[in-house]
Amino acid sequence: MGCSKNLYDSEVLMGQLKANDMDAEHESTKDDANIVVINTCGFIDNAKQESIDTILRFAEAKKEGLVEKVYVTGCLSERYKPELQKEIPDIDDYFGTRDLPKLLKTLGADYKYELLGERLLTTPSHFAYLKISEGCDRPCSFCAIPLMRGKHVSKPIEDLVREAQSLAAKGVKELMIIAQDSTYYGIDIYGKRRLAELLNALSEVEGIEWIRLHYAYPTGFPEDVLDVMRENPKVCKYIDIPLQHISDNMLKSMRRGTTSEKTRKLIETLREKVPGIAIRTTLIVGYPGETEADIDEMKQWVEETRFDRLGVFTYSHEENTHAYNLADDVSAEDKELRANDIMEIQQGISYNLNQQKIGKVFKVLFDKVEGGYFVGRTEFDSPEVDNEVLVDAENQYVRIGDFANVKITSADDFDLYGEIV
Repeated sequence: MGCSKNLYDSEVLMGQLKANDMDAEHESTKDDANIVVINTCGFIDNAKQESIDTILRFAEAKKEGLVEKVYVTGCLSERYKPELQKEIPDIDDYFGTRDLPKLLKTLGADYKYELLGERLLTTPSHFAYLKISEGCDRPCSFCAIPLMRGKHVSKPIEDLVREAQSLAAKGVKELMIIAQDSTYYGIDIYGKRRLAELLNALSEVEGIEWIRLHYAYPTGFPEDVLDVMRENPKVCKYIDIPLQHISDNMLKSMRRGTTSEKTRKLIETLREKVPGIAIRTTLIVGYPGETEADIDEMKQWVEETRFDRLGVFTYSHEENTHAYNLADDVSAEDKELRANDIMEIQQGISYNLNQQKIGKVFKVLFDKVEGGYFVGRTEFDSPEVDNEVLVDAENQYVRIGDFANVKITSADDFDLYGEIV
């Protein structure tokens, strides 16, 4: 459950189980497994509730004799283990985010250290997530991730290259770089940021054609990454950079380590150094003390900046975070209204940007067939969260996992329609 980093952890767990001659299935459509492992999310209220509902569902299934054992792992379990044990005692055991060897031992499996980077992919075989570090050292006031994931720990470049080689050998063509904070990569083990060097090293892996950068923290952004993005054809002109807010009052209270002026300058720098870059960001509305003036400033900024992709979270009041000491003084209704207002602005921007793509040809990687269309993405789009390119499957054909050049013939708010050329 939860984010792509959790998905990666589940893939590692299943790879270990497979190496121990155990059958493991991801999100089985049948409830016929004798053991269920729930990898939970503890990020914000909605995600926590979804995880709790899933735990309760399988606790009930165990009572009814439909499954023999139920284990819970992941972020929610790391953060609330005592409470969960007390409230839902029917679960066989709870494990934290760093308890993989202990979980495997409980399942009767050995933790195989030699399986570096070996995973059972749950994504389509042509793309995969590559987690380059664990944990986070940032002090953001609203975020509980350091409580669940610990301090920042980078993986060595040579280990990540080996993992990429293994993925490429399985047919993976696109790597999605993920971490709690990808731009901090390298400081803990090399004494300096080495994300740019990592991207270049990964691009030398034969078979990898696209490398996409996610979760790039804006403060202290390493600008040499932009040089690599501009000059290296394998590194997508795409960046996922969570900015969260633009009001100085909010940025200061959020402990983001930046200002409105620096944030605006960074966006300018991204676009100057990498012409044509697609920028995805996420914002938070309804943070404690957010005024109408703060939200008006955000609206105006979103209209002016014209992000290619944008998502909005409503603020979630999380225990043991710095912001938990503040009054959660924006109502749930106002949070939703503010989020909807921002997304309505973004919808119009996305529609206008997509209209400008009509008549142009893009290289597209095709992910699936759905609803009578081959569905793919350009280098400016990540799976699940961004725009898709749809090609009529009745009159044209392309293999899933292949690239093709597509001429855009029409577009709406979040989808492009085209023909293979």
